[in-house]
Amino acid sequence: MRLRERVIDPGMNRLIAIGDELKSSLYNGEKIATNTLPMTQNPQSPPAVLLVGHGTRRAAGVAEFHSLAEQLRQALPDRICLAGFLELVEPGLPAALEQLRRQGFRRITALPALLMAAGHVKNDIPAILKDFQAEHPKMSITFGADLGIHPNLLQVARERIESSEFEFGPAYNRRDTLLMVIGRGGSDPDANSNISKITRILWEGMGFGWAETAYTAVAAPLMADALDRAHRLGFQRVVVFPYLLFTGRLVEQVRATVDGYQSRHPEVKAVLAPYLNAHPLVVATFLERLAEAERGEARMNCQFCPYRTPIVGREDWQGAPQTGHHHDGHDHGH
Repeated sequence: MRLRERVIDPGMNRLIAIGDELKSSLYNGEKIATNTLPMTQNPQSPPAVLLVGHGTRRAAGVAEFHSLAEQLRQALPDRICLAGFLELVEPGLPAALEQLRRQGFRRITALPALLMAAGHVKNDIPAILKDFQAEHPKMSITFGADLGIHPNLLQVARERIESSEFEFGPAYNRRDTLLMVIGRGGSDPDANSNISKITRILWEGMGFGWAETAYTAVAAPLMADALDRAHRLGFQRVVVFPYLLFTGRLVEQVRATVDGYQSRHPEVKAVLAPYLNAHPLVVATFLERLAEAERGEARMNCQFCPYRTPIVGREDWQGAPQTGHHHDGHDHGH
C-alpha cells in the first residue's frame, strides 16, 4: 500500500528546503528523474532511499508510515524513495531491496524508521542488509542511524504534551501535575535508558511537578505498575505521553492502561497525549540521518552497546554474533 495523497503542512516548506540543500551538498544539485527506472544506475546519481519500518497489523499505523514516506518523497523529489518492512506488511525488507536492484539501483541508503537502536537496528536489519549484499556483491548498501534522542523529537514531544493539557481547564498548573513517558521497552538497556533521559529532559524543560518513565513490555516498570506506584505521590493530574512513532497495538495498549487507571481512580484526572507521528520535525530528522549516512557519519552509541562492551547485567552479550530473528508469524504487540 502506498499513499499518493499530498500531505499539506506549513512545515513542509522547511522540509523541501532541507531536501534541496541535501541534494545540492551531496550531489551538486544533479537532477534525476523519479519517473524513470534505470537499467543500470548512473554512478553520478544519488542512491535510492529505502525507509525501513517495523510493520503493524493496524491499517491506520501502516497509513501513518506511508504518510511519512510520502513527506520524505516530497522533500527529496529527485530521489527514489521506497518503503520496506521487517514483518506484517508488504513489501518485506528483502523484497524491497530486490525491487530496487531489479530497477537498476546499485547503491542504496537504508534508513531505519525506528526511535531507538535496540535489537532491530543492531541485529535484524543489518543481518538482512549484509546477507543481501553478500548475494549481490555489486550492490553498495549504506545503513543510517536510528532517530535516537534529537532536539527535533523533543520539540514534537512538547507539542504533543501541550496539546493534551487543555483538558485540565483554566486552573491547570504543571507544578501540580505528574508526567509519565511511555517507551516501547525491550531487553537492550541502552535503548531503555534513552527513554529515561527523554523523560528527564521533558520534566525539567516543561516544569512538571514530577515525572516517571514506564514501558509497554519487557522492561520495568510496566505502565500499569508505574501508574499505581506513582498514584501514591498524590498528584491529582497525570499526563501520559507515549514516546512511540506510529499507532498500532502498543498505542492501543497504552490507551487501555490509562483508561483502566482512570476508572480505578476517578478522583484523578489522567489524560493521554498523542504519540509522535509524521510531524514535519520528525521528517526533518530523517533527512538529517540521511545526510549523515551518506557523509559516512552515521554513528550509534557504541560506548554503551552491550554487544561491544561489557554492560552490567548483559556481560554475556559482548561479542555475540550479529544475527536477525525470524518474524514470520511472530507477534510481539505491533
